[in-house]
Amino acid sequence: MANNLIAEISRLGLKDLNSPASASITDVQHLASYNWIEAPRATPTIAVPGSPDLWSPPNGPFRLGKDTGHIYIAQNAARHPDSPLEPLFRALYVSHPSFDIASIDVVTDRNNIRKLLGIVNPRWSSYKREDFTIHVEVTNNTAIFCREETKTEEYIGPNEFRGYGHSFEKKCTSRQVSGSTGHHRIISYRFGGLKFIVRHETDGYVGVAGTQPSLQPAGTQASEVDDLSSVLDSLSLSPESSNPGKTYPAGFKLVIRKEGQAVPLPSTLEVKTRVAHRPLAFEDVVSQLWVSQTPKLVRAYHTKGVFAVPKVEDVAVQVKAWEDQNQKDLRMLAGLIGKIRDIVRESGGRAILKYDANRDKLVFHKLGGKQMLPKGLYAKWEGRGSDEQGIGLDVKIVGQSIEEAESAVSGKT
Repeated sequence: MANNLIAEISRLGLKDLNSPASASITDVQHLASYNWIEAPRATPTIAVPGSPDLWSPPNGPFRLGKDTGHIYIAQNAARHPDSPLEPLFRALYVSHPSFDIASIDVVTDRNNIRKLLGIVNPRWSSYKREDFTIHVEVTNNTAIFCREETKTEEYIGPNEFRGYGHSFEKKCTSRQVSGSTGHHRIISYRFGGLKFIVRHETDGYVGVAGTQPSLQPAGTQASEVDDLSSVLDSLSLSPESSNPGKTYPAGFKLVIRKEGQAVPLPSTLEVKTRVAHRPLAFEDVVSQLWVSQTPKLVRAYHTKGVFAVPKVEDVAVQVKAWEDQNQKDLRMLAGLIGKIRDIVRESGGRAILKYDANRDKLVFHKLGGKQMLPKGLYAKWEGRGSDEQGIGLDVKIVGQSIEEAESAVSGKT
């Protein structure tokens, strides 16, 4: 691969990047969401808009068994290895059929930004220097970052100990979507002169006693919510009509069904568990909260598996204070992301980005093989409709075609 080398960036070289004068997150909007649904691997299935699990902890202390069994490390890649980013775009275009993807500079998972921030300052990755890989593709002026993991899922044996995180979430949250195995949210914001779309997994949400959360996502207009409802309703989707055991024609790579409700961003939370004698410092989790703009945090502590009553902390003000206090690192992060886009765009539009921890360098190589997304999705960058509107051809909508749904929204016949 050495002869395919494009560029290298060392940690010392970061100081020479063209960084913006300010690097604060602004204009945050919830765009879309979905849940992965337990289904045969041959028919990967998502529910749109889906829902996070509802925070519903016990009223007193409780004992849990340790985590065991199957867990996901990167569920999108595990369930849809052909195109881990495809569900992001499908959910986005179901919710916003006319979304202008060409206006976006970077599309990425939260995980990628956290890894790049860890290069800027190892403090934000618990001082761990580990190799990682990100595939980068630039279409027009939009850089798409796709994480690559050595393992996307694993099995925790009965004699292994990996903590209580998954057991805790099962005990303290209640599932809102039948068969759900994880909720993913898609938000947009401006940061360092660039416009981002960021996908991230959400552990849960806080409801108000006796009520349901507003169906209107934070940052959207009421008319947009009405449009989403119209799209989904016209699809005539329902949990009953989407049998996880049912098979679909081989040409359909992804199944979409209607279920759930759009939960506003201010209700969402991140859950962390720790042994009581090792309290979790806020700085150990703040970068994760910042990237996804998650406003609530649960730090749950246990002694030999016995948990005290967990509390929800509203940390939005603390996250903003951290952002203000770490502008040097964040400006450097913004400069690095912009530089990555520039390097890949000017080198053919596709590259594999590897961080070499031993050399403390980011190394770019040309990337061959197939493109990240199904062919039809690329038409969206050209503003084209026809049969390749971004939700056709190789996706199965349970009910009407998405073209009919888009017509219902736009008034076309």
